[in-house]
Amino acid sequence: MASKLCYNRGCGKQYNPRENLEEGCQFHPGSPFFHEGFKGWTCCNKKYMDFTEFLNTPGCAKGKHSNEKPEEPEHITGQIGESNDIELPQVNNTPRESIESKIHLPRPEFAKAPLLRIKPTIAKSLSEAAKTLETVEADSNQGTLIGEPCKNGGCKETYNGEPSKISECVYHPGVPIFHEGLKFWSCCQRKTTDFQSFLDQKGCDFGIHKWKKDSEGSATVECRHDWHQTATHVTVAIYGKKYDPEMSHVELSPVRMKCHIVYPEEGGTFDMDIELRGIITVKECSVSFLGTKQEIKMKKAEPGHWAKLDIPKIVAKPEVPKGLPKLEEPQVEELDDLDLDDIDLTPRKGGLSKEASGGRTDAEII
Repeated sequence: MASKLCYNRGCGKQYNPRENLEEGCQFHPGSPFFHEGFKGWTCCNKKYMDFTEFLNTPGCAKGKHSNEKPEEPEHITGQIGESNDIELPQVNNTPRESIESKIHLPRPEFAKAPLLRIKPTIAKSLSEAAKTLETVEADSNQGTLIGEPCKNGGCKETYNGEPSKISECVYHPGVPIFHEGLKFWSCCQRKTTDFQSFLDQKGCDFGIHKWKKDSEGSATVECRHDWHQTATHVTVAIYGKKYDPEMSHVELSPVRMKCHIVYPEEGGTFDMDIELRGIITVKECSVSFLGTKQEIKMKKAEPGHWAKLDIPKIVAKPEVPKGLPKLEEPQVEELDDLDLDDIDLTPRKGGLSKEASGGRTDAEII
């Protein structure tokens, strides 16, 4: 016997009528509802904001497959319980703007929240392409003197004429901090009071030696970037090719995203430092370095919708000091229209006519 299509809501599978078991179908006995951006089923009292998540919700009841189409309610939108005597789950009628403005978790301060460098997943195609960048790096080291010290913090190696290898440099990626007699690096927080002990601290990260300062060849590279979101995650994509995955990094805090992407062939970097619209869970975020882009996937600390990715930075306008006199605009006197009817413009030999010259001779005019 030919198989039939099950019309139970949430099932939609093909079944054999002869093998229609008692609990072979998992479906929703209730009706779908759509209200104020929420989607859900009246039978299991669940509601969602994401439409795909709503469609993929497994049924809450089991029974036999059915080839009969269920009766559709007269209205599946509008006020709750408005028609067909369906008691729908209570939905918050608060406008979306009010929902977004509610912050249940305390928001850390942008400047004080500690940044965590996320270890990226590097694609195989990018790793192979990065090998060709070593030749570019060797060319960029032309003009570097033998014995030039590495510019990375904490590294004591000097240039010997050969290009640096990946993970050869042991250095401190942070900055030195001197506070109340203590000396330490911001990256590893090993505090000491002795300055020599501070200088002898071994680096906490591995990378490539830097024989030139960042200011040398530090052009700004423009990269296209965009973002999309679900109810639980925000994903940011930065598009660009031929970047160095070892020198590039992404740092996150609960309310901040900081990216530093190095492009050796262009002699510059792409930097992005923004304050996120919502709060994220840093430990559940991931970074992928792919051949044509960098992808940062961030887990929302609170499920919901972000109106924008970031909070724009406010640029303060310079205030004009009080008491300074205002510059007055120069006044231009308006000239009366010249009445040409009183002037005789007929060309004459010997110059202007007497009427046009005001009764003066040519010699007097000159």
